[in-house]
Amino acid sequence: MSHVVIIGCGVVGAAIAYELSQVKGLKITVCDRQPPAQASTGAALGVLMGAISQKIKGKAWQMRETSIQRYETLIPELEALTGCKIPFNRQGILMLLSDSSPSLEAIDAWKKLVEIRHSQGWHLEIWDTAKLQNICPQVDVYDGLRLHEKITGAVYSPQDRQLDPTALTLALVEAAQQNGVTFKFGVTVLDAQTSTPESSPQFCNQLETTEGKIAADWFVVAAGLGSTLLTAQLNQLIDIRPVLGQALQLRVGHPLGNPDFQPAITGNDVHIVPVGGGDYWVGATVEFPSNGNEIPPNQELLESVREQAIAFCPELATATILRTWSGLRPRPEGRPAPVIGKLPGFSNVLLATGHYRNGVLLAPATAYAIREMIISQGVGSKNFRF
Repeated sequence: MSHVVIIGCGVVGAAIAYELSQVKGLKITVCDRQPPAQASTGAALGVLMGAISQKIKGKAWQMRETSIQRYETLIPELEALTGCKIPFNRQGILMLLSDSSPSLEAIDAWKKLVEIRHSQGWHLEIWDTAKLQNICPQVDVYDGLRLHEKITGAVYSPQDRQLDPTALTLALVEAAQQNGVTFKFGVTVLDAQTSTPESSPQFCNQLETTEGKIAADWFVVAAGLGSTLLTAQLNQLIDIRPVLGQALQLRVGHPLGNPDFQPAITGNDVHIVPVGGGDYWVGATVEFPSNGNEIPPNQELLESVREQAIAFCPELATATILRTWSGLRPRPEGRPAPVIGKLPGFSNVLLATGHYRNGVLLAPATAYAIREMIISQGVGSKNFRF
């Protein structure tokens, strides 16, 4: 029986654990220095921008498509296994367009994307302001943007989704535990022991942790920002840098607009996410470190996000701020996100990290990719070649 150790239990590590728990002949251990769903997962808004994204080919689109499709079966599967409810908004994503949008959002570009998605089996709709106002009266189409820009329409993606990342991660952990996965929380990796055969690649034998040594056949690094130190201990540094995101939970007390149609609304990189009970998540800022890796939350930027949300939906101006929170997103330095594949120089260390702002979106596809690498001894399937 092969032993797989997964380091990190955010949404990506938990998804990998659950996916691998369904493979016969694997013993799986997950280690994390924190409880599950902390760090970037606990701060995410769970907006799954698949069909509405501008990614149309290659791995970037393929992983989005795989994940969006998998979520349709994964959520009911996990709810049945665990008895836990995972908030899952199936009413789509509505992207607001403005008269000063960049060329990428020009109406011709959106029309082309609608055609491409149709050919791929996905549905997108372009709404004019009259349709937008009729269906979503909470949106101010006349002055819905700062600087008195006007909303010119919207793109509606009925097949994209939004979910609660923390509830999802906890359900993945519970379901994986039911399938025999061992979870060790409050455990920090201190060092790694490797053997260097006469011919490369190297082989990682075991990890030295605060709970003793853990030997395994495979090690999967899904530790987000912690991946930098872990890979440095193997002398193959993968540089992951933090990017801070702040968000708010606002209470209006009633649904905005039509109570029977509550999609996630996005525009100008600001999300307004209905979470039930007349509450909305609003976010998120994008804040880079200015000195080292320290990023103190900028309250002015958070207020700017709130003001933009109010410009979209004026009723939010009277909403009560229930809470604010922040988290650090793991962004790979000098390379595209995410980082999935073998750690250079090693035959049995796999990377599933650096998802930046798409960890929740890409978790199922990442789990599939890692499973394929392990069961095929490093040879990707026809769908995933890294």
